[in-house]
Amino acid sequence: MALDGAGWHHSHTRKLPHNLRLLMLPPSSPENNPMENLWDEPREKSLHNCVFDSLDALENHLEAETRDMVTDREYIQSIVA
Repeated sequence: MALDGAGWHHSHTRKLPHNLRLLMLPPSSPENNPMENLWDEPREKSLHNCVFDSLDALENHLEAETRDMVTDREYIQSIVA
């Protein structure tokens, strides 16, 4: 699991399962975090040149896009792997 160095990602009492390894990313390196690539998809494909009437409308649109993305596991893996 890749961690981006946020304060809540550091703990001396954390117990990891035997099959999990943590990879701490260097500071200020969002390009190395696979999850950052995931947000490029809706930003480039479904938000391109869009104007929303309200923040709620934007939030509803993002929720729908996220729901569609998470149902396709292979698609997500192709982006973050």
